[in-house]
Amino acid sequence: MTSLRKTSPQVAAAVLAFALIGGCSSASGNDATGQRGDIQGKALAQCLSGQTIPAGSTLNISTTVAPITSIVANVAGGLAQITGIVPEGTNSHTFEPSPSVAATLAHTDVIFANGLILEEPTKELAATNLPKSAALCELGTAVLPVDDYIYDFSFPKAGGKPNPHLWTDPKLAARYVTVIRDVLVKMDPSNAASYTSNAAAYTVKLNELDAAVTTASATLPAEDRKLLTYHDAYAYFAADYGWQILGAIQPSDFAEPTPREVGDLIAQVKSSKVKAIFGSEVFPSAVLQQIGRETGVTYVDVLRDDDLLGKPGDADHSFLGLMQFDYVTMIDALGGDATVIRNLNITNVAPDNAKYPQ
Repeated sequence: MTSLRKTSPQVAAAVLAFALIGGCSSASGNDATGQRGDIQGKALAQCLSGQTIPAGSTLNISTTVAPITSIVANVAGGLAQITGIVPEGTNSHTFEPSPSVAATLAHTDVIFANGLILEEPTKELAATNLPKSAALCELGTAVLPVDDYIYDFSFPKAGGKPNPHLWTDPKLAARYVTVIRDVLVKMDPSNAASYTSNAAAYTVKLNELDAAVTTASATLPAEDRKLLTYHDAYAYFAADYGWQILGAIQPSDFAEPTPREVGDLIAQVKSSKVKAIFGSEVFPSAVLQQIGRETGVTYVDVLRDDDLLGKPGDADHSFLGLMQFDYVTMIDALGGDATVIRNLNITNVAPDNAKYPQ
């Protein structure tokens, strides 16, 4: 991954330090609490700590956000019982699981979460309800070195929470697949060959997505590969694919910016000559609508980072479908050619029988 450590100034507490173009910073060797430690190694060990289930048994898996559920389902291939916890269309940063989730966790062999302090209430519930034989696997924490954590507009370093949206970067999603495969193989060795085959096939799909995003991004001049979004979900993607994050409207406390801050943003949008600004399907924003009207810039309000398209069972209700939609939307709106992404085969590599809460 391209490091942002040398090029990223600190962002002030209010998220809206929009004028700091590319203002992301990494952790410089500290974990999310500012204490040095082998966070990644411990997380990976925890992922692999679950006990092997008896031969002939079915692995019970819980997952948090829908993109992770979809990725896990492709690796498991119908050989495990998968239950999602965070309803689609819900703010996963503030989601509080209901007491009924405790019953699900009590019968779980492994729960796959994103980590990087995204799902703390769910993690706390899991700590008190998972069987002792079960594993809590925080995929993002397990695959990303602490030095590569990004702190930025909606996730200022002063707040202690790094940007957790690794899965919107196909390169990092491929790392998730590797960890998921290794966990499933260890816990259910009877189906190891299927898990390994599914993971390999899915990684091919992610590599094709990676190549397509690279090709389509190159159809945009570097000065047009700029993102102003409402929800700050594309920082790792931008670092890996040569994009620039101009800013994010949503503050770290999920409030709306002040009128003065909105005025500053309007001035910055005009001066930066950005061609489109992007809202979120999950986080409707009157602020971005106002900015679009007053600047004459195209406002696109359909991006989504953890809410899959359609409904469970639909052909495009998948992680690959979500990524295809988001990056076609971005590149088209900015004037590029997303044909190579649009033409991708986004079919799942294995049956997806997971339960997606709505």
